[in-house]
Amino acid sequence: MKVTIAALLLVGLVAAAVPAIAHHAFAAEFDSSKPILLKGKFTKMDWINPHSWMWFDITYPDGKVVNWGAECLPPNGLYRNGWRKDTLKVGDEVEVQGFAAKDGSTRMWASRVSWVNQGGQQIFGLNQRRPE
Repeated sequence: MKVTIAALLLVGLVAAAVPAIAHHAFAAEFDSSKPILLKGKFTKMDWINPHSWMWFDITYPDGKVVNWGAECLPPNGLYRNGWRKDTLKVGDEVEVQGFAAKDGSTRMWASRVSWVNQGGQQIFGLNQRRPE
């Protein structure tokens, strides 16, 4: 009986630890000393936990188009800040401010997202604070 209880406790601890392992710290992936501001065209939104992802195309000066990903708050956090699934349409011009990925990839943490073609109206913003 004691072995069964111990085994159940061990399984419970492992199961509880899995979400903690999957959820990473800001500093593990992004560099707070590398602020970045990009303008591009919205392509899609992944409303997933633990953090949502916004994807947008950047056109470089040489004409090359590169798809960037911006990690955002979880869906509930975006919703509480007024962002809905239909807020952005594919092709909308956006300005994304945040912090670059440490590995130099085309990924970033988004601290502010605004429409370019609507006078810079902010969709979402954290006032350049990095997440906890």
